[in-house]
Amino acid sequence: MSEMMKVLYIQAGKKPQVIEIRHTLSEMQRLVGGTISSFMPFNDGSVIILNDNGKVDGLPLNRAVYDKNGEIADIIAGDFFICYAAPDSSEFSSLPDELIRKYSELFKIPQIFI
Repeated sequence: MSEMMKVLYIQAGKKPQVIEIRHTLSEMQRLVGGTISSFMPFNDGSVIILNDNGKVDGLPLNRAVYDKNGEIADIIAGDFFICYAAPDSSEFSSLPDELIRKYSELFKIPQIFI
């Protein structure tokens, strides 16, 4: 396991940014502001790491995730990041450059929910 991991960090109301973080649970929890949960809505190995209690704690709604029909599947509350998990591994790793480009574009525009 590498000590550092390149992720796409998406804060509520801000554009995505590529950052390097220490590959530790405490660092992941610090980024999302609490207990982490993983969410894999895409079929490309990318993993959304979010605050497990974001909605319950009333964190600001950040971005919507859409299903294959273009319907909102979920709305992520609070800051989150996207990393990678190879199909044959239970470890998180750096997000490959092509997926950084894909999700930087997908989550480029901060959303406002009413």
